[in-house]
Amino acid sequence: MLDFFTIFSKGGLVLWCFQGGPAATAPVNALIRSVLLQERGGNNSFTHEALTLKYKLDNQFELVFVVGFQKILTLTYVDKLIDDVHKEFRDKYRNEFQQKGTLGLLNGTFDFKDDFMRLLRDAEESSKVRAPTVMKTFEQSLKSQKTVKCMIETRGEKPKEKVKSKKNKGSKKEGTEVGAAPGKASAGDKPSSGDREELTKDEILQKNREEFFRRHMKAGEKSSKSPKPEAQKEKGKKPRVWDLENSNAKVLDYSNSATNGSTEACPVEEFDPDTALGDRNREPGRLYDLEYESDEEAEEEKVVQHPSKPSVKKGGLGGMFGMLKGLVGSKSLTREDMDPVLEKMKDHLIAKNVAAEIAVQLCESVAKKLEGKVMGTFTTVTSTVKQALQEALVQILQPQRRVDVLRDVMDAQRHRRPYVVTFCGVNGVGKSTNLAKISFWLIENGFSVLIAACDTFRAGAVEQLRTHTRRLNALHPPESHGGRTMVQLYEKGYGKDAAGIAMEAIAYARNQGFDVVLVDTAGRMQDNAPLMTALAKLIAVNTPDLVLFVGEALVGNEAVDQLVKFNKALADHSMAQTPRLIDGIVLTKFDTIDDKVGAAISMTYITSKPIVFVGTGQTYCDLRSLNAKAVVAALMKA
Repeated sequence: MLDFFTIFSKGGLVLWCFQGGPAATAPVNALIRSVLLQERGGNNSFTHEALTLKYKLDNQFELVFVVGFQKILTLTYVDKLIDDVHKEFRDKYRNEFQQKGTLGLLNGTFDFKDDFMRLLRDAEESSKVRAPTVMKTFEQSLKSQKTVKCMIETRGEKPKEKVKSKKNKGSKKEGTEVGAAPGKASAGDKPSSGDREELTKDEILQKNREEFFRRHMKAGEKSSKSPKPEAQKEKGKKPRVWDLENSNAKVLDYSNSATNGSTEACPVEEFDPDTALGDRNREPGRLYDLEYESDEEAEEEKVVQHPSKPSVKKGGLGGMFGMLKGLVGSKSLTREDMDPVLEKMKDHLIAKNVAAEIAVQLCESVAKKLEGKVMGTFTTVTSTVKQALQEALVQILQPQRRVDVLRDVMDAQRHRRPYVVTFCGVNGVGKSTNLAKISFWLIENGFSVLIAACDTFRAGAVEQLRTHTRRLNALHPPESHGGRTMVQLYEKGYGKDAAGIAMEAIAYARNQGFDVVLVDTAGRMQDNAPLMTALAKLIAVNTPDLVLFVGEALVGNEAVDQLVKFNKALADHSMAQTPRLIDGIVLTKFDTIDDKVGAAISMTYITSKPIVFVGTGQTYCDLRSLNAKAVVAALMKA
């Protein structure tokens, strides 16, 4: 039973609707926002709450056909129905679309109810009328082809099929024995004037004994080569004793320090500000975009590098026909035309570190978007597919929701509460380092920051944040901000409950008037259930304003697995009816990947969440905002 069926143009004009109304508005709008506008048309099915929506695109006349039905129902005729309706509607109003164009859509009246009901009845009947499965007769079975003779088993004789199977299983063994048999025979045979003499029983027994002893000796040699069990007994790691003569023991002892980041108690660290800041000519507090090189600049560079490249001259007609080869004019694109180009594009995306599954879905989405579209006069299939893929990639990197941290912090200031950001991710991706970069960026924009050290698991995590706090306070001393401490560390040591420390830090920040709380959490693999439960508890208890997933740009297929499992764990371990999931992404180590930027596409495609920050180096200034054109230009670069 269908809930609704609607036909509308890509401009948003509803042409015809069956059982439409308010019930169809919300699901169709969700389909447009989440699939059509986000270039995620690789799958023709979409789920919204209790409904399943299936859709079909008509690229020639810019139409969309959508059918909705209950998710619990299994309607086998839906695909056939949507294809039949698409064909019938196109054929009925083709002349009107071709002659009047957009005006035909605006002023046309589409009386399609009778046709639709006829097609619906046909589709329902075709799914019901199925020939019942008929049992085979004896003549049609394999048993009838066997003779009585082949079914008789003689006593002491093995069945042929069993012998064959045993032969197949032991074919390798038999092959080696067959290869070794001639050698044995040649060695054991005694030359005579006529036939070769057979070995006696004593000689066979002697040969078998020699073979047994030879194998036994080989096994003994192999076991002697294996490492001795005495060497494996020494397990563990012996502590190395450093001869420091107890001169620096007090200076190096940080175990009793519980200063919560107060700059008076922490020793001042001497370091070069240039190494921490990097570029001195930048504008303070500004988050620069990623730099990119356009295709025109790259082509100009190639021309400069190869100015005297010899060109192969052909005949006039041959050169002209070669130039016109591949051009299509006023022709509808078919799947056969696009398949070779899409296959190359898919391999190119995978080579640029896009997850294989995402690359397939992207190419499928582009194929559905272009299939049936009429091409211009002097355009090639390759250029058309490439342009459509570029547009799709730019659209993917500009998701539905844009995260503006500074605006949200100022809004939290008006409500006199701290803005809380939680960082999560797997081990070693740079959570603490990029947290310090974001702290520096917030301080330069005039906001005070409290860092909550909730990584109570990794040795040295608190000391790392303490070092960053000292350096940030040295770069922005309280004297420069009217005596106000701009960054402070809240820590309670190791082995404590991370959710409790985060709650205390937020309360401390509210009492002390801090603008932002940055919560650092322990790195955890996506398959570690106890740690994922602890992370879900921390987020559920403290309800941060922003949950950022920190991922490195070096990963390929692993990015999809990490994000899917992090979101799934947060949803499974949350007690709320609408669980809190990842809100944004911090992409780190972007300076190490050259043009293999596919992880950015994989992460945004799988989560529909924006990349808020991009880490591009080791200094505090190496923080950028994502430029979609820069990423796509690097991705499409040959």
